[in-house]
Amino acid sequence: MTALPDWMRPPRDEGWFAEDLDRLPEAPRHTELIDGALVFMMSPQRWWHGHLVTMLTLALMEQAPAGTRVGREMTIKLDERNRPEPDLLLTTADFKGDRTWFAPGEVQLVVEVVSPESAHRDRTVKHRKYAEAGIPHYWCIEEEEGSPVVHVYELDGPTGAYAPAGIFRSSLRRPVPFEISLDLDKLTP
Repeated sequence: MTALPDWMRPPRDEGWFAEDLDRLPEAPRHTELIDGALVFMMSPQRWWHGHLVTMLTLALMEQAPAGTRVGREMTIKLDERNRPEPDLLLTTADFKGDRTWFAPGEVQLVVEVVSPESAHRDRTVKHRKYAEAGIPHYWCIEEEEGSPVVHVYELDGPTGAYAPAGIFRSSLRRPVPFEISLDLDKLTP
């Protein structure tokens, strides 16, 4: 059995905190903090997943109004013990080249593209945590016979939970967080 590298040991008995992620340069890319535990993307990323995220990023950048930016590979500091990294997000934050995370109040939409290793986290854990943090819109994208299927959720203010707002195949039209129109069939080869 190989000993764990020093950087993998929590800095305190209580485990990891959100600010600790910025002090882990040795950690693999896409390291998240969920309930005080480090979560690594260990399996290789599928081409379908990466291509879809890139094409969706470009499509949303073309449609985003002034003051809204598309981000990827950035974490959201939900609280002191949770700092997930969605596949894509829409933010109203001003651009600062050295920032490493966003606050929930700066995020309008979170998008997770489900992979086999992230399915449970994307469908349940992150779904609940993003809602509890007050992020108004959540998309969970599944693969169905090589095509994207977008499950759209909106935050229900009185309950603080996400309510389903539709399941989209082939095309997606949404009035929020801004007027969005996507040809989903063109997002994948």
